[in-house]
Parts: sequence; structure tokens; C-alpha cells
Amino acid sequence: MTDAGDAIATHVPEAAAPQKPVKLRADAVRNRALLLASARDAFDAAHDDTAVSLEAIARSAGVGIGTLYRNFPTRESLVEALYRSELDAVVASADDLLTGRTAFEALRLWMDRYTRFVATKQGMTTALRAAWSSGALRMSETRERISATVGRMLAAGAVDGTIRPDVDASDATDMLVGVFVATGDAKDADRVGRLLDLLMDGLRPQHRP
Repeated sequence: MTDAGDAIATHVPEAAAPQKPVKLRADAVRNRALLLASARDAFDAAHDDTAVSLEAIARSAGVGIGTLYRNFPTRESLVEALYRSELDAVVASADDLLTGRTAFEALRLWMDRYTRFVATKQGMTTALRAAWSSGALRMSETRERISATVGRMLAAGAVDGTIRPDVDASDATDMLVGVFVATGDAKDADRVGRLLDLLMDGLRPQHRP
């Protein structure tokens, strides 16, 4: 007679094998990077993302429209991927800029890099609003990551003596964002530069007599 435990065991389904992450081929990785670079240039130059042609993005990247849609099935998915890629890049650039420079110099250069991020974001406004509304992207996450990056650079400046040590990262981020609110999101590059220079002047160490 078959043991009851054996009978039950024969009906227990095997655990599903863990799914391995799909590794993209080198050409697929290259095509995705080319598409994101092309999209960034297109949105940088645009004032309204609805005017950006996906066909033109694919053509500029040197791939077919089918390749674009395989990577990004919708305009919204392309915008979300580009936004995340640009945010990652602007955050990562801080460490590179701090290498071989004073923190003051690095922070000012990083602000220029952040300006390019804002310019790209401005060209994607319609799709980004939809992504924020749906929860696919969170504005609070962007703010947290930018503030944390500013905080790292301020801390480096307090150590090397080029930035006053009493600056709160959240306050500095508010001032940085305020520059772009006041200038219409980086439309006037010269004015943005002047205001960023003024902001940096406020971060210099206070030399008391």
C-alpha cells in the first residue's frame, strides 16, 4: 500500500525555477543607448514634447522605428526611461566632478550639469506630467536624490574649506530650484548662469575680521 505521505508528495508541484534576468546582447545595449542619446538631444531642443517625432529619434540614432518600439513601446515609456537615465547621470556626475577640484568648483560645474537636466525635462513636460500623475515617476524621489547630491558636495566643501560649513542641503536645493522657477526652467541660459553665480557667492566661507 502506498503511504499517504508519499501519495501527497507525488501531487505537490515542483517549485518554479527562479527566473534569471534577461541579459541584453551588446548590439541591443548599444541601440538602447543610442536611442536615449538621440531622444535627449530631441527633447533638449523642444519646447513641447508632442512635437518630438519618434521616427526622427530613431533615424538620428541610426536604427529603425521597429527597434525603437521594441525598446520603448510607447512615447511615455521612452520619456520615463530618458528621465531616469538623465537623473542617474546628473547624480553620478558629482563624484567625477569632485575629483581633482575644490568642492566649490565642482559644485558650480555640477549646477551647469543640472541645468542641462532641467532643459531636457522641460522638453518632456506633457509626458512627465502623465508619469507623475500615474505614479510611474515620483517628484519626491527626484528631490531627495538632488538634495542628497547637493549635501555630499556641501560636506566636501566644508572639509576642504571652500564652502561655508553651516549651509543646509535642503535650503541650498530650494535656492537651486528657485533659480529655474524664476527663469522659466532654463530658457534664458545667460540669466541662469548669473543667478547660479550669485547662489555660489552665498556659499563662500564667511571671513570675519
